[in-house]
Order: sequence, then structure tokens, then C-alpha cells
Amino acid sequence: MKTINFFLVFFIVASGVFYFYFKTRQFRTRHVFPIRKKMFASKAGTFLGGLLFFFGINQLLLFDGIATYLVSGLFIIFGAYIMIFNFRASKHYQQFVDEETQLNEN
Repeated sequence: MKTINFFLVFFIVASGVFYFYFKTRQFRTRHVFPIRKKMFASKAGTFLGGLLFFFGINQLLLFDGIATYLVSGLFIIFGAYIMIFNFRASKHYQQFVDEETQLNEN
């Protein structure tokens, strides 16, 4: 049980770090590259969903009670939805990043 909790806490912290990394990349990207900004925003959203997902699982393993089960279930469902939605958006925007770079070189 302790090793599972250790890995979940690691994934929570890693998700938070990557969320802030991609959010910073989004804000530091020039306004000339709007698709790249959207791609970084969707990658940040993917990791935010992962943070919610892993936090919900961690709380489910640590505590008992009906309120914990309800709130953890909401975190898990909402986190999974956010991860899947933003991962698909990130894949969509990734297709157009090279084209956007070529258009802005001129």
C-alpha cells in the first residue's frame, strides 16, 4: 500500500510540474503562433486532468467513507475526461504546428 501511495504522489507532483511547464510555454509563445499556443494549452490541460485523476485515486486509497468515495469518483471521472479531451486536442493541433512555422518564416 505504501509503494502504491508513493507512485501516486510521484505522478501527482509530476503532473503538476508538467502542467506549469506547458502553461509557461503557452504564455511565453509569441502571439504570431496561435496554434502553438493552443497546443501548449491543451498539453497543460492534459496534465491538469492527470493531476485530478491521480489525486482522486490517491484519496480513494487513503480514506474511507461515502463522501470520500463520491468526491474521489468525481475527481477520477472529471480528470479522465479532461485528460482524454485535451490529449485529442493536442494531437489535432500538433498536425498544424509545422505548417504554422513555415508560414511565419517569410
